[in-house]
Amino acid sequence: MRRSFYHYILTQRGHNLHDPVEVFANDVSRDIMFPKHSEDYHEVADYLELNVNYLDSMDLFDQVWEKYVENNK
Repeated sequence: MRRSFYHYILTQRGHNLHDPVEVFANDVSRDIMFPKHSEDYHEVADYLELNVNYLDSMDLFDQVWEKYVENNK
Protein backbone atom coordinates (compact mmCIF):
# COMPACT_ATOMS: atom_id res chain seq x y z
CA MET A 1 0.00 0.00 0.00
CA ARG A 2 1.38 3.38 -0.98
CA ARG A 3 1.55 6.05 1.66
CA SER A 4 2.30 9.73 1.59
CA PHE A 5 5.70 11.15 2.41
CA TYR A 6 4.19 12.66 5.55
CA HIS A 7 3.10 9.26 6.84
CA TYR A 8 6.54 7.85 6.09
CA ILE A 9 8.44 10.67 7.81
CA LEU A 10 6.31 10.29 10.94
CA THR A 11 7.81 6.81 11.37
CA GLN A 12 11.25 8.44 11.60
CA ARG A 13 10.48 10.59 14.67
CA GLY A 14 12.56 10.12 17.76
CA HIS A 15 14.26 11.70 20.72
CA ASN A 16 17.84 11.80 19.43
CA LEU A 17 18.56 15.49 18.94
CA HIS A 18 21.83 14.59 17.18
CA ASP A 19 20.10 12.62 14.41
CA PRO A 20 19.11 15.10 11.69
CA VAL A 21 16.46 12.75 10.26
CA GLU A 22 14.73 12.44 13.62
CA VAL A 23 14.88 16.20 14.16
CA PHE A 24 13.45 16.79 10.66
CA ALA A 25 10.69 14.24 11.28
CA ASN A 26 9.79 15.86 14.59
CA ASP A 27 9.62 19.27 12.92
CA VAL A 28 7.40 17.96 10.12
CA SER A 29 5.05 16.39 12.67
CA ARG A 30 4.51 19.83 14.22
CA ASP A 31 3.98 21.60 10.87
CA ILE A 32 0.20 21.93 10.47
CA MET A 33 0.51 23.23 6.89
CA PHE A 34 2.70 20.35 5.60
CA PRO A 35 1.20 18.67 2.48
CA LYS A 36 0.13 15.56 4.36
CA HIS A 37 -1.32 13.58 1.44
CA SER A 38 1.37 14.23 -1.14
CA GLU A 39 3.44 11.53 -2.81
CA ASP A 40 4.92 14.06 -5.25
CA TYR A 41 8.58 15.02 -4.83
CA HIS A 42 8.21 18.46 -6.39
CA GLU A 43 5.17 19.41 -4.34
CA VAL A 44 6.88 18.50 -1.05
CA ALA A 45 10.25 19.99 -2.08
CA ASP A 46 8.64 23.26 -3.17
CA TYR A 47 6.73 23.47 0.10
CA LEU A 48 9.90 22.93 2.12
CA GLU A 49 11.96 25.41 0.09
CA LEU A 50 9.37 28.17 0.16
CA ASN A 51 7.57 27.80 3.48
CA VAL A 52 9.72 26.39 6.27
CA ASN A 53 12.72 27.46 8.27
CA TYR A 54 13.30 24.20 10.12
CA LEU A 55 15.18 22.44 7.32
CA ASP A 56 18.78 23.59 7.04
CA SER A 57 19.59 21.65 3.88
CA MET A 58 17.53 20.20 1.05
CA ASP A 59 20.20 17.49 0.84
CA LEU A 60 18.70 15.95 3.96
CA PHE A 61 15.25 15.98 2.38
CA ASP A 62 16.65 14.33 -0.76
CA GLN A 63 18.24 11.55 1.32
CA VAL A 64 15.02 10.93 3.24
CA TRP A 65 13.00 11.03 0.00
CA GLU A 66 15.19 8.29 -1.49
CA LYS A 67 14.51 6.08 1.54
CA TYR A 68 10.79 6.90 1.25
CA VAL A 69 10.74 5.81 -2.39
CA GLU A 70 12.58 2.57 -1.58
CA ASN A 71 10.22 1.86 1.30
CA ASN A 72 7.09 2.75 -0.69
CA LYS A 73 7.48 0.41 -3.64
